[in-house]
Amino acid sequence: MNTSEAFRVGVCTWIFADQPLPVTAGRLAGLGFDGVELLGDLSLYSAKEAARVLDDHGLQPFSLTPENVDLSHPDDSVRRSAVDYFYRLIDFAAEFELKPLVSCHGIVGRIAPISSMVQENDLLIQSVHEICWRAKDNGLLVVYEVLNRYETHQIHTGAQALELIDKVGLDNLGVLLDAYHMNIEESVPSKTIEEVGSRLWLYHAADSNRRAIGLGHTDFARQLGALRAISYTGPIILECTAPGPNPFTSAKAEGWRSVLEEDLALSVAWLAAN
Repeated sequence: MNTSEAFRVGVCTWIFADQPLPVTAGRLAGLGFDGVELLGDLSLYSAKEAARVLDDHGLQPFSLTPENVDLSHPDDSVRRSAVDYFYRLIDFAAEFELKPLVSCHGIVGRIAPISSMVQENDLLIQSVHEICWRAKDNGLLVVYEVLNRYETHQIHTGAQALELIDKVGLDNLGVLLDAYHMNIEESVPSKTIEEVGSRLWLYHAADSNRRAIGLGHTDFARQLGALRAISYTGPIILECTAPGPNPFTSAKAEGWRSVLEEDLALSVAWLAAN
């Protein structure tokens, strides 16, 4: 689906819930995608198995979605377990020939501090520094995903992500901006893209209702224009979900996978035309 000016386009595999990776890869290849953001559930496959499946379907491993662990928990044993998970995820990523970006973020579902924001922000900086240092030793890049206030209590804006990068102080840490989250937190998302600039290493796309591009009110034309203005060379990763209750699961009412694939096809068509 690539043209001279087109972005590479991928999909977060977690949105297919428990569908086996070979099935998901086959469906995505049939829809014309270039790669995936692979769910980092290390119980599902080895790196060699995942790489083989993706290669068999002509898909690249663009990035990894982490499990939902708590990098800023004031209980040191909880935080240590989270960092240790990322160490394993980094070891997993290092086995790929085409090295994926390793994504991390605040724990989804905890929207207030347990101790204090000051302490937990310091713990987050410490944890992300440890993760990036381990990744650097393995030749890997890390992106911090900016989420909205209804999912996590830390890092809601591009400006806050840049502050985190400055405090972590390592050059292998970049930013992941998500159109859906920016719709909630940023006054002008396209301006945020431009302000993050060369530190924007990954971009997620779903419309304002987390449906296909074009089914909500997000101004994707302006956001793509901003991506081109900063010479963004990374992929666009689609993270749509079918409509239904519980925003923390992709599995909705009967027939949700058909709705999801229709949304992905609509999004691919929109991106190809723009």
